[in-house]
Amino acid sequence: MDATALAPHPPPSSHTRPSQAPSSQDPPRSGPRLGLGRFETLKRRAAGTPGLVSFAGGLPAPGEFPRTKLAASFVRALQTPSCPALQYGWPEGDEDLRSWIAGQLRRRGASVAADDVIVTSGAQQAVSLAAQMLRGPGARIGVDPESYPGALELFQALGATVVDDGRHVDAHYLMPAVSNPRGRRMSPRERAKVLSTLRPIIEDDAYADLCFDGPAPRPLLAEAPDRVFHVGTFSKTLCPGLRVGWLVPPRALRSDVLKLKQAADLQAASLPQAILEDYLRNEDFDQRLVRLREFYARRAARMEQALRRYLPGWRLEPPAGGFAIWVEPDAEPNEAFFLAAAIEHGVAFDPGSLFRANGAVTPFALRLCFSSVERDEDLDEGIRRLARCWAEVA
Repeated sequence: MDATALAPHPPPSSHTRPSQAPSSQDPPRSGPRLGLGRFETLKRRAAGTPGLVSFAGGLPAPGEFPRTKLAASFVRALQTPSCPALQYGWPEGDEDLRSWIAGQLRRRGASVAADDVIVTSGAQQAVSLAAQMLRGPGARIGVDPESYPGALELFQALGATVVDDGRHVDAHYLMPAVSNPRGRRMSPRERAKVLSTLRPIIEDDAYADLCFDGPAPRPLLAEAPDRVFHVGTFSKTLCPGLRVGWLVPPRALRSDVLKLKQAADLQAASLPQAILEDYLRNEDFDQRLVRLREFYARRAARMEQALRRYLPGWRLEPPAGGFAIWVEPDAEPNEAFFLAAAIEHGVAFDPGSLFRANGAVTPFALRLCFSSVERDEDLDEGIRRLARCWAEVA
C-alpha cells in the first residue's frame, strides 16, 4: 500500500509493470499538498538513469517473491473442479481466505470471525471504504506528523480535513504496529491516549508482520472493535501484484461497508484470492514471515551503518520494522534541487514533504527505502553517492 513518491516509471521498452497504478495509489491531490506532479520530471529522469540506485518507492524486495510456489498455486486454482477462480464471487470475498485472516487476528488477541472480514482490492481500497464511513465532507482526520501519502491524498480527495496536531478530530488514521515513513511502533502511552479519545480509528496494519523483533503486536482492533476499522494487506509480505487486502469494520457498520464495496467493484478479483488461499493452505506462512523479518532487519542495519559512516551529521531513528529509514539532514537545501542533484549522482529518494499533511518542506527530510535495492552492497554504494552529492550541495 505504498509504491508512493519516486518509484520510477519504467521506460516504454521495459516489460516491468509500473510500480504505481494511478487509480489505486495516486488519488487526485487537493488542498495544500502540491502532490507528486512537481516531481514528475525528476521521476522520469531517474527512470532513464543507467545504474541508478533507488531508495524511493516503498517496494518489497522482488527477490523475495515466492514465484515458483505462487505459480504452482495458480495452476492448482485453475484445476479445481468448477473453477471458482475464474467465476464471480461474493462481495465479502472467499470464505476460506477470510477464515485464515480472522485466525491470524485472533492469534494477536482480537475477537474476529470470518464474517467480520471483507476482502478488498489491496489495503488502499480498505482505507477508502473506511474513510467513506466517517463523518461527511469536512471531517477532521488526525494523522501523525509524517504519514502514508496515499492515505493523505485519499482523505483530501474525499473532502476531509487532514490535521497532524491531534486536537479536535473526528477520527484518527494510524499505523500503530510499524508506521510509514518512520518505521516507528506506537508507545503504550500514545496507544492509551488515542484510545481514550473514543473517536473512530482507521488502523493501517500494512507493515505489522514486518516488526523486526518478532510477530505482529496486539492490534487496536482488540481494544476497541466497536470503532476501529482494521486494515491489512498481503502486499508487503507476499507480493503487491495480487492486490489482496482486507478490512475489518465495526460489526454495526459491516453491512453498510459491504454495500459500498459492492457498488465500487462487485467483488475483489476471484483469481488472486484463489491463488492466495491455495498458497496459504500449502505453505508455512509463519516461517516466511520469520525469513522476511530477518532479511529486512539486516538491510535496515546495513543502511543505518552506511548512513552513520558516510553522513554522520544526519539524524535518524533506527526503524522497528518496515521498509525504510527516515532521515533529517543537518542543513535545509531546496528539496527539488537536492533530488535533481542526487539523481545526477545516480541515487534517488523520497522527499519528506510528500509524507506531511500540509506538504511542508521543512524540516528537510528524506525517506530512504532499503527494501527493494537489488543487492545488499547497493545500500553502501547508494549512501556513498548520496554523501558525495550532499558534500557538493549542502
